Amino acid sequence: MVRANLRATVVGFAAAAVVFAVLFTFAGVDELVATLRAADTSDLAFVIGATVAWLLAWSVSLYTVLGVLGVERTLPSSFLMFSGATFANNVTPFGQAGGEPITAFLISRVTDAEYERGLAAIASVDTLNFVPSITIALLGAGYFATEVALGANRNLLAAVGGVVALAILVPGLVYLGWRRRYRLEARLVDGLTPIIRALARRLPRVPVPTPEGIEERIDGFFRAIERVADSPRRLAVALAASTAGWLAQTVALRAAFEAIGVSVPLSVVLVVVPIGAIAGVTPLPGGAGGIETVLVLLLLAAPLPQVTEAAAVAAVVIFRGAVYWIPVLVGGVAVAWIGVGPGLRADPE
Repeated sequence: MVRANLRATVVGFAAAAVVFAVLFTFAGVDELVATLRAADTSDLAFVIGATVAWLLAWSVSLYTVLGVLGVERTLPSSFLMFSGATFANNVTPFGQAGGEPITAFLISRVTDAEYERGLAAIASVDTLNFVPSITIALLGAGYFATEVALGANRNLLAAVGGVVALAILVPGLVYLGWRRRYRLEARLVDGLTPIIRALARRLPRVPVPTPEGIEERIDGFFRAIERVADSPRRLAVALAASTAGWLAQTVALRAAFEAIGVSVPLSVVLVVVPIGAIAGVTPLPGGAGGIETVLVLLLLAAPLPQVTEAAAVAAVVIFRGAVYWIPVLVGGVAVAWIGVGPGLRADPE
């Protein structure tokens, strides 16, 4: 199974390299390189600072959710755990879906919490992060519509229409799932028990869990989700931190444009950053290549004559370079430390 995961990751990075090659060719390699070389260093530093602010904000969200679940933690350990989570998302296919199991292991390793509580924590954080992303995109689209006619551009109109559809569909599905959570839990137990037992038999030194043990762990996951949902004040804090993180990302993209001497309206980046993040669900590791392509297409779809192909790709490369690689570097160190050393035990408060 480890070899299969490694093979999928290698194939994913190879596919991402192909996507980047096409994207760079589309922008014009010579013009792109010249644009990047002329970038202002102070604005580049600001992009890095905004990226760190994003990581800190979403670490506060994780810190808050872990507190709801009664998990001992500190802000520094939460920052490193979230960086490790982002590292896992960035090096595995399908973004959060691929990285969440690894993140749950990191949380359980650092805090001594049960694996299912760690999984519930990171799943709750990912879900909470979705809410402000859609809200920010809708606000940006509304403001942008006061400046230009969205109907004049079918691509941009389609993107905004997709956000509106997600804003209606996803909360509806979450609500239905929550109302039927006990039925969903029973179906998960029935469906996952034979799969988990079959996998355990193939793994060396892994005891085969009993059906009762699997049911108890799945039940623990759902009880942890219920605890998070029953804490409205802390949920509000986590949502505020998530919103601050999204705003930091939009500021980072705008600063990336400033670095290459191009000014774009704030309303545009408020729309494209959350929509671009949706491409993280692609099989590409961390959405690498997919997110960049979506961001470039959205930016070129906006009626902004100053944003050429080379300018759009250069700004996105700067922005995504910070957002992708800073968590990979920090999170990679954290994961290595947790995996091979004593880890970062969170002291009780």
